[in-house]
Amino acid sequence: MASINTGIEWTDRTWNPTTGCNKVSPGCTHCYAEALTKRFPQNFKNGFELTLHENRLEEPTHWRKPSRIFVNSMSDLFHEEVPLEFLKKVFDVMGKTPQHIYQILTKRHQRLVELAPELEWHKNIWMGVSVENQNYVDRVDCLRQVPANVRFLSCEPLLGPLELNLTDIHWVIVGGESGLKHRPIKEEWVRSIREQCQNAEVAFFFKQWGGRTPKAGGRSLDDKIWDEMPEAWEQHRKKWERYSVGGFRRSNKAAMTA
Repeated sequence: MASINTGIEWTDRTWNPTTGCNKVSPGCTHCYAEALTKRFPQNFKNGFELTLHENRLEEPTHWRKPSRIFVNSMSDLFHEEVPLEFLKKVFDVMGKTPQHIYQILTKRHQRLVELAPELEWHKNIWMGVSVENQNYVDRVDCLRQVPANVRFLSCEPLLGPLELNLTDIHWVIVGGESGLKHRPIKEEWVRSIREQCQNAEVAFFFKQWGGRTPKAGGRSLDDKIWDEMPEAWEQHRKKWERYSVGGFRRSNKAAMTA
């Protein structure tokens, strides 16, 4: 579970310089990451306790193919026990691998705002917050204060209707919960968010309806798959598609300044 290709529809692979977390809001109740640590205890010697993995920091420097990378699918990078100096190391790796897009997601919006001025927000870093119901829309206000090139919301698991202020937000992901104890999602909640995104000209991505398994309910909303991505993704993809795998090493330095 260190760094793998993934079935998550909005990313290409995951990178976990930390693992482990603790619950902070209702969206955490049926945490898939915690369930994985229990299912594969041999891969997590500390269980679901917050653990730093210095040995994983340089992994993305060995990935030559430009990819969208979900940072810390098994943790929260802005967890209170992650030291600022470790965060700076993570951000440094992201900065020196500009061929990749890094997608960071947190529920710890207050610490994000507190530490954001101490970090270097390279253009290839996308920052997001989780918003599962109306009680947590204040996370969006905090996200707006972060100087990330792309700011996004993950409304998964969506546990209630949302009225969102999408000013300076570039992307919204919506999904229902999956697992044996999954909580229901309503079509009108999803349609409302889609309409809000369309009115604000924000990219809308519908990940899943959820159910006993992630794919149980499918992904279609009104007979359409909604896979919209922020404009920055298309710009990044076009910039890097001309760098072949074979020519990447000699082209990387030039591309960083392009």
